[in-house]
Formats: sequence, structure tokens, C-alpha cells
Amino acid sequence: MRTLLSNSALWLPVSVALGIQVYKMFAFWVQTGRLDMRVLAQAGGMPSSHSAMVCSLMTAIGYQYGLDSGLFAIAVTIAIIVMYDARGVRQESGRQARVINQILQTFFSGHPLTDAQLKELIGHTTLQVIVGGLIGVFYTLIFLSFRDWI
Repeated sequence: MRTLLSNSALWLPVSVALGIQVYKMFAFWVQTGRLDMRVLAQAGGMPSSHSAMVCSLMTAIGYQYGLDSGLFAIAVTIAIIVMYDARGVRQESGRQARVINQILQTFFSGHPLTDAQLKELIGHTTLQVIVGGLIGVFYTLIFLSFRDWI
């Protein structure tokens, strides 16, 4: 159990993603005056917690096992796939949801088919992905560097 709790390649990515989601919740509170815990589980927004998480994992693996290790290669590959998905596929899904919502409002104004609209904010912009990735890398490097000094 002690080895699981000391696994920085697990806990650093989890903690940076959680930290970003908490930041988004407080940013939402500042913007709207409403503290909404559901923001913790929502996708999208600045910065990307998905990118931060996979970049933190990639950095921790590279730091611990070396940049020439097979584990680091796997982590980099997973990070690229996740960031591509966050930026490309999910953002396009959000655009499609926005258009469908507009069509439904236009054709069925006053006669909604349903009270629920499709979720439009599911992906990230390129900047959100880059900032999230950089936060993940720097957060992990700073933690691992200070850990080694102690």
C-alpha cells in the first residue's frame, strides 16, 4: 500500500487535473457569483485538465525512467492522442451541438422538443490544450525537483 501512495507517476497527474478543475470551479464562481460543484466534472474550458494530466504523466515517466525508455514512448503517444482528441474531435462535437441547438430553436421556437439542449462546451481550443500541457509539465518538474532536494 505504501508503494501505491508514493507513486508520483500516478498522484502528480491526478492532483494537477483535480487542481485545474477546482480552479475552474472558483473561476466560475467569480464570474457568475454561483458556486457550482458540477463544474468539477465538466469538460472544456481554460486550461485543459486532460492535457495537464497526460503531460504530467509523460513528464513523471520521463523523469523516472528516462527519455529513452519504452514507458516514456507510451506516455508520449497517449498524451498526443488525448490532446488531439481534446482539441479536435471533442471541439468539433461541440460545434455540431451548437448548430443543432440553433436549428432546434429556429424550427421549434415556442414548441421545444425537449428541455435539454446538447452540451456545446466539450472540447478545447489549441491555446487551452497548450496551456494545460505546460501546466502539467512544469507542475511535475517542480515537484520532482524539490522532492530530490529534500
